[in-house]
Amino acid sequence: MTKKICILGSTGSIGVQTIDVAKKLGIRVVGLSAHKNVDLLIKQARELNPDILCIVDEKYYTVLKGNFPDKIVIAGQEGLISVATYPAADLIVNALVGVSGLVPTVEAILAGKRVALANKETLVTGGKIIKRILSQKQAKDSLPLLIPVDSEHSAIFQCLVGEDKKNVKKMILTASGGPFRGKKLKDLQSVNVEDVLKHPTWNMGKKITVDSATLINKGFEVIEAMFFFDKRCDDIDVVIHPQSIIHSMVEFVDGSIKAQLSYPDMRLPIEYALTFPERGKAVVAPLDLAKIKKLTFEEPDFDTFFLLKIAYECAKKGESYPIVLNAANEEAVKYFLEGKIGFVDIMNYVAKIIESHRGQKVESIQDILEIDAEARREFKNLVEGEKS
Repeated sequence: MTKKICILGSTGSIGVQTIDVAKKLGIRVVGLSAHKNVDLLIKQARELNPDILCIVDEKYYTVLKGNFPDKIVIAGQEGLISVATYPAADLIVNALVGVSGLVPTVEAILAGKRVALANKETLVTGGKIIKRILSQKQAKDSLPLLIPVDSEHSAIFQCLVGEDKKNVKKMILTASGGPFRGKKLKDLQSVNVEDVLKHPTWNMGKKITVDSATLINKGFEVIEAMFFFDKRCDDIDVVIHPQSIIHSMVEFVDGSIKAQLSYPDMRLPIEYALTFPERGKAVVAPLDLAKIKKLTFEEPDFDTFFLLKIAYECAKKGESYPIVLNAANEEAVKYFLEGKIGFVDIMNYVAKIIESHRGQKVESIQDILEIDAEARREFKNLVEGEKS
């Protein structure tokens, strides 16, 4: 029977690549959502003929519905949830950017849907809640309801197949080091948006590319791994690996290490999530180690890229700290991409917000959304106060 999927965020980088993989594997796409790129969404829908469509920005609803009068077309948050819980879908791919991915993930799991998660903010902000919900839900096939799409977490997920988790000593997340590996803070004062968006090994969306340049992306991945794999942050290391061939590693109590290797191409972890627990035909080129010749590693520079250190501190404190970290960073990246602040300002402003934060308990989705909104207000007040 043909597998059926819905894609949340189909017009973004991961969404577009998911469609490419699904077509190659003969997987049917029955639902699509986009934030506001209605032209690409219309093009995708004409090609894929899904049952249900969502445009989050409601001003584009009329255009979308006009093109597809016979399909289910819903706008706004209600539309996202409708796609995330669509009854005919076997799998929901959450490729949304930002905290907007949290509620659709929760609703999908509550509806008994398996979720391929590319939206790291879901676990960074709502990991505690998601873990609680997952403990109460069981898939009919007894397989996990949450499958990672991030290359690092997919690598760890694959390394753990057939292993007893009590034998895991630590997990090692690899990072390319971004475009400014080896630079010091003084070297980064004058870098511009164009410099930041030149990632050395990965082709990604703008937000995650900026996060990779500050290394906060790796900090978010540490927090994500804590919840995905039930480990303390002290048991999750980060190592710089410029070639981006080893996507992550797991060290076991006997000293042996498992790793997952491939060329840096997001279509491979996407494929694994779509076909799990099976493996599909290759959609990427096989790895040729002789051509690569060498793989190198180095310690992260926590002094220059101090948001990675702050992310570890937020991971240890838990509760509201990761939520505030994520919200402040989202705002900082937006301001940077709009040319309102500099690159180093991203790190400095986020650090100031965390420094002034007093932790709060998190017991509900509403708590998360309120803490998130307050952190964004504080960020705007901080930046605009300094500029006035």
